[in-house]
Order: sequence, then C-alpha cells, then structure tokens
Amino acid sequence: MAGCTRHISIQKGQTFPQLQRCTKCCNNFHCPFCMVSVFKPSRQDKLKLHLKIHSKKAVVHGDFNCHRCGLGCRPSLHFHCVYCSTTIIRKNDFKNHLLVCKHKLHSESAKKKVSSSSTAVTAPSIINTQSIINTTGTVPAFMYTLSTTSTDVTALGIKDGPSTTSTDVTALGIKDGPSTTSTDFTALGIKDGPSTTSTDVTALGIKNGPSTTSTDVTALGIKDGPSTTSTDVTALGIKDGPSTTSTDVTALGIKDGPSTTITDITALGIKDGPSTTTIDVTALGIKDGSSPATSTGKIRVRPVIKKICPMCNILINKTNLQKHIERKHSDQSELDIGDTFQLTSECIDETNGIFTVLKLVKGHSVPLHVQYKTMGENQRILCESNECQVNIDIAQRSGITSYQCVHISAASFCKSSAEPVSLQEEVLTAIVREKLFSEKKKKECLVLQQLANSSLVPLSVHTSIGVSTSKMFISVFEPSVSSYSRLGRVMVVYNTQLNTWHCPCTKVRRSCLHKYVAKWHLFQTHRELLSTDGSQHNTPHSEEEGVTDDIHLYPPKGLGLEYMVNYILQIKKIPAVLPEDMRIPSARKDYPRNLCPIETLCQGCPGEVPLGDPMLITQNAKILTNWCIFEDVATYCKQCPLCGMFYRYQEWKDGLHNFNDHIILDIPLCLTFRNLLQVHTSVSRAVEYLQLMTGVEFPPPDTMLHAYLQFEALIDHEYKYSCPSCGDHPPVVILGVHKPSNFHLSENDIKEPPENFKGEVNLEKFWEALSKEMICRGLVENVGQNPFAVPPNYHFWAPWIGKNTRQSDTVLNTEFEKVRASKSASEVLEMTVTEDSLSEELFKQKDDVVRGLCNECGVDSTGSRSDILLRLAGEMKSRQTCEKIYSKIWRCSGGWGVIMCPCGIVYSLKCNLRAASPRDFADLLLSWQHMPNVMIYDFAQSLATHTNRRAPKKLPISPFGGLLVEPTQAHIELAKCGQLKVSLPWLDEKMEMTDPHGHPVTGSSDHYVLHESNSEDGTDALRKLTLVPQLAGKVTREVAERLFAKMKKNNYFMSLSSAHLFLMRNIVHHYNENKANNASAGLRKSSGSNLLTDAYGQAVLENPGGSRSADDVIKDSILSSLMDLSSA
Repeated sequence: MAGCTRHISIQKGQTFPQLQRCTKCCNNFHCPFCMVSVFKPSRQDKLKLHLKIHSKKAVVHGDFNCHRCGLGCRPSLHFHCVYCSTTIIRKNDFKNHLLVCKHKLHSESAKKKVSSSSTAVTAPSIINTQSIINTTGTVPAFMYTLSTTSTDVTALGIKDGPSTTSTDVTALGIKDGPSTTSTDFTALGIKDGPSTTSTDVTALGIKNGPSTTSTDVTALGIKDGPSTTSTDVTALGIKDGPSTTSTDVTALGIKDGPSTTITDITALGIKDGPSTTTIDVTALGIKDGSSPATSTGKIRVRPVIKKICPMCNILINKTNLQKHIERKHSDQSELDIGDTFQLTSECIDETNGIFTVLKLVKGHSVPLHVQYKTMGENQRILCESNECQVNIDIAQRSGITSYQCVHISAASFCKSSAEPVSLQEEVLTAIVREKLFSEKKKKECLVLQQLANSSLVPLSVHTSIGVSTSKMFISVFEPSVSSYSRLGRVMVVYNTQLNTWHCPCTKVRRSCLHKYVAKWHLFQTHRELLSTDGSQHNTPHSEEEGVTDDIHLYPPKGLGLEYMVNYILQIKKIPAVLPEDMRIPSARKDYPRNLCPIETLCQGCPGEVPLGDPMLITQNAKILTNWCIFEDVATYCKQCPLCGMFYRYQEWKDGLHNFNDHIILDIPLCLTFRNLLQVHTSVSRAVEYLQLMTGVEFPPPDTMLHAYLQFEALIDHEYKYSCPSCGDHPPVVILGVHKPSNFHLSENDIKEPPENFKGEVNLEKFWEALSKEMICRGLVENVGQNPFAVPPNYHFWAPWIGKNTRQSDTVLNTEFEKVRASKSASEVLEMTVTEDSLSEELFKQKDDVVRGLCNECGVDSTGSRSDILLRLAGEMKSRQTCEKIYSKIWRCSGGWGVIMCPCGIVYSLKCNLRAASPRDFADLLLSWQHMPNVMIYDFAQSLATHTNRRAPKKLPISPFGGLLVEPTQAHIELAKCGQLKVSLPWLDEKMEMTDPHGHPVTGSSDHYVLHESNSEDGTDALRKLTLVPQLAGKVTREVAERLFAKMKKNNYFMSLSSAHLFLMRNIVHHYNENKANNASAGLRKSSGSNLLTDAYGQAVLENPGGSRSADDVIKDSILSSLMDLSSA
C-alpha cells in the first residue's frame, strides 16, 4: 500500500486520532474506530476507557497498532491490513496475513529493483570476478576467502569443514562482478559490489560490503561489516565480517570454517564482496565437508492450513481443530469411569451386592439397580437396564468379553452404603389408625416383610443419590422377577412438592404394594413429609405425558399410461439419502419457472430416436414450499414420434417433485410431511398449518396426501424391517394386534377369491402394484380412473416382511379361510378375543351402533350412553349376547398384525381384512426363512394348535406343542406354585452342536409359544414367560404396547384402503430406521469404530480390539444407543 493512506484504525505506536466533541448529531465524543451502534457517544473519560480496551485488543505490527474496526466496513468487527485493503475478522488469522502480506510486498520491491538494475541476471547464473576461478568441478562456484573468519550456525545451520571444500551454487543465482559493479538478485539473490559499495538485498538476500561498510539484511539476508563491527542476522540471515569478526546466524544460520573454506550457496542467495572470503550456504541447512556439497532445498513461506469444523462450520487452523472440538463440542459429562470420576452410586444390600446407581451423568433421573457380587457363592454381575444388556450382548458378540456398562463400572468404585432401617409394625399400625391405608394393606406389607427377612434381603432402603431434592427414592423388595424388577427390587419415587408417587409396576395414580411399603418407610423415617389427612392421592399430578391444442393426448391412457408409469418408477427413483442442502427448508431457494424434461432420446425405442419438441402442458402450475407458493410456472412434456411414449419433468436434483404437472412440491415440504407423520400429525392438519402460516390457500388435503405418497413411492427405500441388534432372524419375537376403531368392512364388501387360489401371494408384485397406484394418481383425474388401483381383496393382499427375513417373495395369506371356515362364532371367539378386549372395543363404538346392539340383544336402549354401555357389559356374561356383540363389532373389522423383536423393531406388518386371529400370525411365521425359537402371544395355545394343524407332518411348534415342559400334572402344579424354572441356555450362547434345521443364531430347533398373562388354567401355566430365566425381566410385551400406543395416535387419519396400507408401511419403516440410526450413531461415537453386520444381520464392531475414545463410556454407548431401541 505504498503511497496509499492508511486506514484510521491503523495508528503509529500508542497514539490515537485527535478526540473532538461532536457538533452534528450530539454534544458528546465519538469513538474514531466504532460506529454509533457499536459504541454510543459519551463523555471524554468514558471514551478514553473504551480506547484502552481497543489498545488491549489491538495487533502490534512493527511500529503500528492495528485496532479492531467497527466502522461498518463489514458486518462484523475486523482488522485492516497495513499493506493491502484486506479485512480480517479473527485476530490469529490477521497476524498470519500480515506476515504473508509483508513478504509479498518485499518480493515485489525486489522485482522492481531487478528491472531497474544495470545487470540482468537469471537464476541460476554466476558471474566470476577477476580474482576468483573455480577449479573444483563443473558447477561454477563463487569463492570468497577470509583468513580468520569464524561463522556460526544455530538453526538450520551449516556444518563447517576443512579448507579444501569446494563451493557450489545450484539454485538461487549468484552474481559476481568486478570491484566497480553493483549486482542485484531478484529472488533470494546475491548482490556483489566493490569495496566502496553498500549492497542491499530485499528478498532473502545477502549483503556484503567492504571493511568500512555496514551491511543490513531485512528479510532472510546476510550482513557483512568491518572487523570492528558486530554482525547481526534478523531473519534467516548470515553475517560476515573480516578477520576479527565473530559471525552469528540465529535463523537458518551458517557456520563458517577456516580461512581456506570454499562456500556453497544453493538457496538463500549471498552477496559477495572482496575476493578473499568464501561463504557456504545450502538450503535450510548446509553441510560443509571434504567433498563438494549438493543442495535440493527450497525456501517458501508455508501457508496457514485451515479446516472447517464439522460441528459449527467455522474456519480454524488445522492444528487447533482437534482441541477446538474437544473444548467446544465434546460432552463434558462423558468421562471415563475410574477412581477420579464415576456415576454416583450407593450400596443398599452388602450381602447380595445390590447397588443403586444414577442412570445418567447429568440431569434428573431415577436411580437404577445393579448387582455387583464378585465374592462368595452365587457370584453375579448384572445391570437392570435393558439398554445395557443389549450393549453387553453386542460387545461379547464382537469379541469384547470384558466389557462392562457404565453403571456396573460405577458400582465397582462405590464407597458409600445406605443405612439399613428395620420397619416397625407399630408404625404400620399408626398408619392404619390415621387411615393412610387399610388393614388389608397392612397385612400384605407384613407378609412381604416376612418374605424379605426369610430371603435375607432388606425390605426397603432409602437411597440418597438422587439429584433432585424434591424426590425421595425408596428401593423396595419384590420377590418375583419381571421387566420392572430384574434384580428383585423396585424403585419407588415420592415427589414431595407434587405429593405424588410413582412405581414402575403400575400406572400413575394407582396404588400398589410397593408404594405402601415406601409410605411405611417414610412414615417411620420422615414422618413430616407425609400428610395425615389421607390427601396424598387427591392431587391428580403425573410424572410421566391451461393445456394447448398440441397436448390433447396428454396424459396418455391405456398402454401409454402403463409405459409412462413404469418408466417413472424404474428410472426416476429418488435416493433414500438426500443431500443435506436439499433437506433443509429455505425461503431463499430459487426454483426454475420452466420445467421441461431433460430426456432428448427415447428410452424405449432401439437405437437413438430423438424426442419431439417440448409441448406446453400448462403455464399456471404451482410450486409449493414450506414458506410460500410460486405461481405461473410452466410445465412441458415430450413425445417420442416413433412409439408415442410421453416424458414429463421429474427431476429430483432440482429439489422438486412433480405430482401432476400442475402441483409441484419442493422436497423439503415432502420431508416435512414425513416428519410430521412420525409425530402423529396428519397431512390434512399439516396443510391447515401451512395455510395459517403462509396466508395462502393450498390444494385440498387429499391431493396433498396423494402427492406425498407419490413422492414416497419414488424414494428408493430398502424397507429392511430388521434390527441391528437381533439381526435378520431374531430368536425371540413378540406378536400383537393393533385394532383401529375405524376399520369397518363388512363381509359383502370383499369379493370371494378364485377357486384355485391357495393362499399364496407374491409380496414384491403386490407392493410394486401399490407403488404404481400412488404414481398413477398424478396422471389421472380421479381415483376411479386409476388402472393400477388395488382394492381390498383376499387373493392379492400381502403383508410386508423384510427381504432377508422372509423365505421367498411368495408369502402366505389365507384370510379367505376365515370366511369359508365352518366354525361357529363361539368357536372363533374362543380363539381370538377375550371378554375384556371385547368390552374395551364396545366402549369405542358410536351411539347408533351401541343402541342397535341393545335392540338386537334385547337390552333397554333408553338412558345415557354410559347406562347403555353398562347394561351391555353386564349382558356380555351371557354367551349368546357375547357372540352377537363379537359378530357385530370385532369379527367384521380388521387391524394391524405385527411381529417385532424385543428391541421394538417391527419385522412383519400385515393389514387384516377380517378380525385378527392366530391364522394371520401363522401365515407370517410360516413365510419366514427361520421361525423364531420363542414366540410371545396372548393366545399362545390357539397359535400353537393352529400352526401345527397347518403343517401336521412337520409340526413347526414343538416340543410339547410349544409348552416349556411335558404337560404332566406335577409340572403344572410346580408352575402354579412358582417353583418351576426351565432354562434355555442357547438363548444366551449358541449351541456347540446345532440341531438339524436349527435356528442360525441359537442352533436350536425348538419352538415355544409363551405368554405373559397370569392365567393358571390347565397347561397355560407351562407357557408363562417367567418360567424361563433367560427371558424373565428381559423380554416384555410392553414393547409392543408402546408401539401400539404410537399407532393409536394415527387412528384418526388411517382407514382400510390401499393408500393407507402403503402409508402405514412407510411410517413403520421410518420408525424402524430412526431407532436403528440413532442407535448406530451412538455406537459409532462410543466405540470409535464403524458398525458392520455379520452373516445374520447382527451388528458387530469393525475394530473390536481398538481403544475406546474418551467419550465412549458415557451414555454408555458401546451400544447404549444401540439400544435406545427397546425403550424408545
């Protein structure tokens, strides 16, 4: 910036511009470096304080102070460069810029000197003086001998050798002229002048003068002065003097040898003076020895390498990136468990090694139980968290046998114990006297206390490790093992502020024995917390909640329509994973206003057949977005002149999805619909919201739904329906039915199947037909004209089973047998539904349906709805009335049959046209490649009987018809008493000697059908899930109930149609993917390794032997996420 005025923010030294009182806008003083919006004009003393802050933050460069500028040159505060017009925001970046810019300026100055010099030299070149002759080799050298010169190199130095060394100059040329010549080097050059000449090197040069000359090197130069001069090198320089001078090089210095040394210069050019001195320089360190030296080095200014932070997208030095991520983006709560840090824990039962441990590092959470017993008999290490158990299973499968979850690790470092409390019966009597609970509950509490004493375990323990000060945590003994008490204890929570109780064994505001014991405990130890007026249950709080004439043939019909739909489905697929910039809504996106197909040649005709000219479809199309509607968009199509096939605009890379050439959705809007459906918001409600937000009218909700379904039909989804933990073939599954209240379809609405139909349907063809129906809806005026429509029917209606899970593309669907079956309604009723389920369904019916049932059953239909329902519920005890209600409500409606793994991932989905029955699940299980070893179903006996009846020669459900043991009277009595346990060790570890046709994961060919109910009727007692230690407390139907609770929230917009069948498969697919992706991401973060799948689709770590990162312990993620699966 020579000759240019410096910016006002660049001041020399500690000076400031003259401060003057404002006479234009105010009577105060303005900051010379800031706008009014940055620093409000104020008194002079305040301004001086402000300027001191400027001085502290200023960048000192030579004689200048570069202050931070706030004058609005750019939106953010910044610095102005001393040498150029560049502005830099970050202080470190500005300092680096000054160094580079200064070097560039000096280089330019050197070039200008070369252009004006009397001697033009191109490097490498050497001009020998009269007194110097090179006799050591073919490479010319410049020799400068000085009898007593001593040269020192400290950095990148030059080693000093004997007097016979030759000098070589290979890079940066050296000019050597007579005593009256002034030599100039352009790049790292060497200037040589006579004894009376003062030589100057601007860029990496070396100056040498006579004994009376003081030589100065500014940048990487060499100074040479007289015998009495102290020579200094500032930057990569070389100082040289006569016989009595000690030469010192501080940066890239050079060591000088004896008087006869011949010096080699390859880089960092040297300016030479008299003929009696020799200097040796190589590039960045030169060795001088008895043989000629060779140089290959280069001098360059290393640029500052910067990278973008993947978390916050700021530009930062590469060397600082890792530290930045650790400081700003790492979870400070995720630390290694050890002596210095662990989750808070407390021992509550030293005899059995039971501990309570905080579930999370930060935030409020209910403590959980951990058993860590490593001494004595019955040694056991177990965490009751389901996620931790899944993590341990995957870690062991990956070869990490010593893996422990964060809670177990915390228990191993526990140093505190809870004080035991012996609950007194007198206190319990006082509670009953004050009517906190009844005499009956008192007896139950005493019985539980006796059982705890006989088992040598404490009845109740108050743990003080909870973070919340308003909650009391009481660990209560529970004799039976279940999903909420895997270690024989339950954590009861009392909220002192809300006066509410929570126990995992029951719902909110419902009493249980554990709550009574906890009240007993607190009444004895913290009596002041409990009110004595019996009002603790009174507070209902919860702790959990225009077409031109040329286009008259478009859209095509018949075969032309079929060809067009097939082409769009096969060629115009949208990738399942879209670019990030395409996924995020933005009001600044600019979409094209003329949408024309990109095809130029017909894709169906042989050879290269060019398409006709674009034909206008309409000029009034609309592009719908999250923010607004773009109108007056023109859409075009093209037609092949040979085959007549039409091509329309369908380019997802533009961020658009063309529904029907008149309505075009941008992809972020489609993704908005997808995400809203995941949180149970229908497309119609989403459209209503968009209209309220934008103030413009959108197309009808049905049209928007069809547009969204067409978008999903074009997405290249894999629909894996598989869990990363359980793999493609889960050994344990849960069967359940979700029955929407609006699935009403009478038997006459469905046609009979063909006579030769055997119940086999091609799954892939069926779902492809549904996709074609969704696509074709944008090419026809109404649904009735859609040739690909798939109405509900028996012979072409298929479930969905993952590709790797099913046996083949041909699956079973024998629902037509429900109509042809000769069983009476009572026989079907016994196999399909209980009285409680029927009562629950009755209460969902509308008033007219309920009153009609009253008339059919001879029940008085007068009075309120509640009165009528109570009368019908009472009459249901009559078998005849129950059959009528079943035939009217349950039998003539369908539902969703679901098979899922214990983690909650759905493996099979079936839309039933008739009431769900064991037949539907038999169809699904018999279509699997490997039938699970354990199936959990409410109607276990019916499923086992029906499945074996379907395959009498093979008997899929065996041994003992799916019972755990042989159905003898002795076994039944033991099961009823709770003294029977049946171990299935192959559930934990695969059998060494696998059975013929055994399951690939377990190796066993046994297949059991179990249930979770408390039924003790006959052989049902031998199907209890709690009889199997490997399953008790680990597998529960609550996983299915949670899914059905989510599905229930979608009932208001779902119906029994092909469109909603397609929509349900898509919703469940994204539900599965979200759970699996969240789990996999957490696993990769925790393990520091990629996630792979084995031959059976189960997740394993790519590098199980690798070291774990600092943040892997803590959520416990070696799989913690893997598995939020079961709890989400």
